[in-house]
Amino acid sequence: MRTLCASTLIGEFFVIAFAGLVAMKDPGLAATTVWTVCGIGMLLSVLLCGTLGRRGGVELGWALQIALIASGFAVPLMFFMGALFAALWWASVHYGRKIDEAKARFAAQAEAQPQA
Repeated sequence: MRTLCASTLIGEFFVIAFAGLVAMKDPGLAATTVWTVCGIGMLLSVLLCGTLGRRGGVELGWALQIALIASGFAVPLMFFMGALFAALWWASVHYGRKIDEAKARFAAQAEAQPQA
C-alpha cells in the first residue's frame, strides 16, 4: 500500500507546483501567498510519504486530498484535478491493502510448505 500511496503523493507534489504556476496568473493573488500555500502543500505531500506506515498516515492523506479539491476555489481546474487525485488516493489505499494481504497470504503459504 505504501508504494502506491507514495506514488500518488509524489504525483500530487508536481500537480501542486503546476497549480502554483497557474495561480500566479491571477492578479488578485500575491506571489508570496501562492508560493507559501503551494510550498506547504508540496512539503506535506513529500512528508506524508514517510508517515504512510504509521497510524493516521492514510487519514492525513485524505486531509491533503480535501485540501487539494478545496484549492479549486483559487484555481478552478483544481476541482477536477483534486477529485482525480482523490480517486487515485482511494484506489491506492484500497488496492494497496489487497496487495499487502495477498503478499502476507503467499508468505504464510511459503512458510507453511515443508522445505525440500
